[in-house]
Amino acid sequence: MSRRVLATGVVVFLLGGPALAADGSPLPPQNARKLSEIIAKVEQRDDFRYVDEVGWDSGAYTVTYYTTDKAKVEITYDPVTAEPK
Repeated sequence: MSRRVLATGVVVFLLGGPALAADGSPLPPQNARKLSEIIAKVEQRDDFRYVDEVGWDSGAYTVTYYTTDKAKVEITYDPVTAEPK
C-alpha cells in the first residue's frame, strides 16, 4: 500500500513540475497588440537590417535588432500601445 502511495506521489510530482515552472513570467495583457505588429514597426525603422532577439520581461517586449552599419539596437515596447517606452 505504501509503495502505491509513494509511486503515485512521484508521478504527480514529475508531471506537475513543468507546469509550475512555466508560470515564471506573466503573459501580455488581453488588450495587447500582436507581436507581429511590433516587429513590423521595427522593420520599418531607418537602416534596419535584421531582428536578433525578442524577449518579454517586466510587462514589456524588448526587441534587439541590427542596422545596416552593424550597430546593435535594443528597444523596449509597451505591449498595449506598441510604442517605445
